Amino acid sequence: MKTKNNLNRRKFFGMSLLAAGGLITSARAQSSCELKSTPEQPEGPFYPILDQSDKDTDLTSVIGLKGKAIGKVIIVQGKVQDLDCQPVESALVEIWQACHTGKYNHTSDPNPAPADPNFQYWGRAVTDKLGFYQFKTIVPGAYPAGGNWIRPPHIHFKIQKLGYIELITQMYFLGESLNDQDLILNRLQPIARQNVIVPLIKSDETEYPIANFNISLEKI
Repeated sequence: MKTKNNLNRRKFFGMSLLAAGGLITSARAQSSCELKSTPEQPEGPFYPILDQSDKDTDLTSVIGLKGKAIGKVIIVQGKVQDLDCQPVESALVEIWQACHTGKYNHTSDPNPAPADPNFQYWGRAVTDKLGFYQFKTIVPGAYPAGGNWIRPPHIHFKIQKLGYIELITQMYFLGESLNDQDLILNRLQPIARQNVIVPLIKSDETEYPIANFNISLEKI
């Protein structure tokens, strides 16, 4: 009986070591996940200066109006994570953009293109426990930025969370010919540019194409 008990103890001790080793290996694997901060981009001159009553996550309509925004409707979504790949919960994600004609809802915008009264222009979302956010919007129009420079379609982002460095960036669309000529986008190194240019992907979950734009924040 003594021998049997000793064998059982040794077997249990060995299994415990294996389990502990597995946990350590798993922890190491998780801790080896590292991200680089999403590249910063200029805020630009058209960040909203006038408050609006409707600043929810659906930019394709405005509360109190029956019309719908003109343009290609898309879903913009993604995860906000820290540099260790951990989700950042309750981060405030703001987006603002031009409507389908390339016009901003801003008094300083010199673009003579018509505005869209049924487009919201600016929205806010708060990330969930998984760091997930989502907006319904449209692909913005390109617009002149001076001289022969035409800015490609893009969406501005501002992400804030207590304990993290505020991030301002821009998201671009894969396949847009104006991307290669954009003076702001091309200030980034090639690898960094890949982090802010996203494809539009068809999904069975929604009738609209999805742009997945994941964001990584650096802690203070």
